[in-house]
Amino acid sequence: MTSTAPSAVSEPTQKKIINTIAEELDVAPRQISAAVMLLDEGATVPFIARYRKEATGNLDDTQLRLLEERLAYLRELEARRQVILASIEEQGKLTDELRHAIDQAATRQLLEDIYLPYRPKRRTRAQIAREAGLEPLADTLLADPTLDPEQEAAKYIKVVPAAEGVEAINVPDTKTALEGARDILAERFAETADLLVVLRSKLWQEGVVTSTVVAGQEKAEEEKFRDYYAYTEPVRLIPSHRALALFRGRALGVLRIDLDLDETARESIPHPCIAMIATHFGIENRDRKADKWLGDVCQWAWRVKVHLHLTTELLLQVREAAETEAIRIFSRNLRELLLAAPAGPKAVLGLDPGYRTGCKVAVVDATGKLLETVTIYPHQPRNDWQGSLATLVQLVHRHGVELISIGNGTASRETDKLATEVVRLVAEQSPESKLTKIVVSEAGASVYSASALAAAEFSDLDVSLRGAVSIARRLQDPLAELVKIEPKSIGVGQYQHDVNQRILARSLDATVEDCVNAVGVDVNTASAPLLAQVSGLNRVLAQNIVSYRDAHGPFSNRQTLLKVPRVGEKTFEQAAGFLRINDGDNPLDRSAVHPEAYPVVERILARLKKGIGQVMGQPGTLKGLSAEEFTDETFGLPTVRDILTELEKPGRDPRPEFKTAVFQEGIESITDLQPGMILEGVVTNVAAFGAFIDIGVHQDGLVHVSALANKFIKDPHQIVKPGQVVKVRVLTVDAVRQRISLTMRIDDIPETISQPETRKARPDDRQSRRGSRSLQTASRTGKSEPAGALALALARAKEKR
Repeated sequence: MTSTAPSAVSEPTQKKIINTIAEELDVAPRQISAAVMLLDEGATVPFIARYRKEATGNLDDTQLRLLEERLAYLRELEARRQVILASIEEQGKLTDELRHAIDQAATRQLLEDIYLPYRPKRRTRAQIAREAGLEPLADTLLADPTLDPEQEAAKYIKVVPAAEGVEAINVPDTKTALEGARDILAERFAETADLLVVLRSKLWQEGVVTSTVVAGQEKAEEEKFRDYYAYTEPVRLIPSHRALALFRGRALGVLRIDLDLDETARESIPHPCIAMIATHFGIENRDRKADKWLGDVCQWAWRVKVHLHLTTELLLQVREAAETEAIRIFSRNLRELLLAAPAGPKAVLGLDPGYRTGCKVAVVDATGKLLETVTIYPHQPRNDWQGSLATLVQLVHRHGVELISIGNGTASRETDKLATEVVRLVAEQSPESKLTKIVVSEAGASVYSASALAAAEFSDLDVSLRGAVSIARRLQDPLAELVKIEPKSIGVGQYQHDVNQRILARSLDATVEDCVNAVGVDVNTASAPLLAQVSGLNRVLAQNIVSYRDAHGPFSNRQTLLKVPRVGEKTFEQAAGFLRINDGDNPLDRSAVHPEAYPVVERILARLKKGIGQVMGQPGTLKGLSAEEFTDETFGLPTVRDILTELEKPGRDPRPEFKTAVFQEGIESITDLQPGMILEGVVTNVAAFGAFIDIGVHQDGLVHVSALANKFIKDPHQIVKPGQVVKVRVLTVDAVRQRISLTMRIDDIPETISQPETRKARPDDRQSRRGSRSLQTASRTGKSEPAGALALALARAKEKR
């Protein structure tokens, strides 16, 4: 995230911003000040979180991301504050009281409320009335309700034709005069900042959102938005996925959305908000001559001005909050996907399934290098099953393949059957073989295939075959392969196309950056797209590193990076700790110890009287050492402790052990499912309302948040995450609408679950489901469990009885 330049704010303002953020994050101002200084100097969040703990007092990457976001917001707020002050001062209307109110405004919303009466605007009805000289009439009636509106208005009847440089005045009767006075007061009421604050609070706390179907749209979009044709919910309680569904329906012209107080409040006379306007301006009905007219003005102000303004504002607030939550969920799911367990350096055969056009096959070696490609046609219309089997078995033997990676798209289950036979045949021919087949997500593979990156990497390879290469490689190392694909194309979000794309891209880029730097990158094998995500690097520098590597061979040590064009001391400082050299001159170069801290390691080795080779990876040699002994003015306890931990387990990978899921044999389509079945599946997507599970039938099932565990769960991420292997029970199956309802409450009796726990899937659920087949079936947590065949057999036997 790029924050406003530090020179754009004064020192007192900078101090104010720092204190605000410190209070919000509940940390000391000096920690925020240090982090802000580092960010302004060009340091990245991963670098600060890892290598500047002493300066920031151990702020972690999550805190630093929040700090970075708030810093940008508050600096933009201060810039806007200065623009508003200059504008009002230019108008000659800036008083000390107004300046103080503007200086104290803590949010953009409040700031704009104060500025509303002074904002340059187009020529309004109220402005025309003022030009006609009707403002004194409005002020007189508001100040003295005992006056007769008609009699007072008669004094302002005036008709003057337009002349050169003079606007026409057309007040032909008392009705026109009173309408003009009404417009002036209504605009004044609607632009009173402190009144807007209380009305906004009232509408937020007690307001209800109502959606109805637009006439004539009932059948056109019946399936998608039917649940919202007569929908109401308190505005402050609408969850993000439902809010985004409402806004999508409105954008498509299917739904009409309104916001007002609940029916009980709306039935009262006058409307509570109208009464609040009247009270604010001392208007009350005491049967005086102008009381009714003033009451009508309040009603007009609410109906024509304030209600519309606040409805637009609060619905925008709901939308922004929903987008923020959707982006948070997307980023969290992306993080789990990128940090999926890698299969490691093993030869992999990638299968991109298909019917008429055949299955594309690509074999890569343990380093990801493409060895061979071919197209087979095991399915209709050719049905060359035996020929395809023979081809695959030959490829496995020829290249020592250990894993078969199968894309989860069209013809996936049929191709999975083919792979099962390949595994069986290879086992018969070579009993020592440990060949394993795994279904992985092919989301984004086609995007990669058609990209300029893929064209440069495989210029002579057909586009369709490039997808098979991606499917194979993402099993070896999901992080290294998926960084080549735009995060939005991976499809692990909810309503990702409905949210602010700039903010989404910024959040996802930050997630990718954090994940890449948490794992570290082998500088001698990494692709340019992976290197570009390393702290301090960009696409140009990453390509320069690859070009230098191609021209001069592998890097022998980290210092050699300084010979790469455009890699200077600052870039080296930011990047070096995250770049690994596994077989170089210095064993420390394969660790996360930053080169600037190598002198600390030398002091440790001197104390132990051992060489680095005798210490790294040997935890026993470090026992008894105290981190405090090796601190100095530059490196404090946090850094020294990190160094000792890294020496114990150099280059440790934070990603979990690689596991696989097993789909139930014979369950290949939604029509094969029966309520009560217990199946094994893989979490493909996690949304606010639950989790989607791939159980191998080309249609993900939904486990509603209420069916994730035998206790109340507010956030599904508390229980599941993308890629996790789970056991589920089928609750209901709707083949016509392609809906599968599942539960993870396996021990519950199905009937007790299906009644209270199952709900009709909302249109937003379906939208997320369509885009949710997005993650590989390798588990990141937990153990693989039996697929529930015994339970299935017992259920069938019971049905026969």
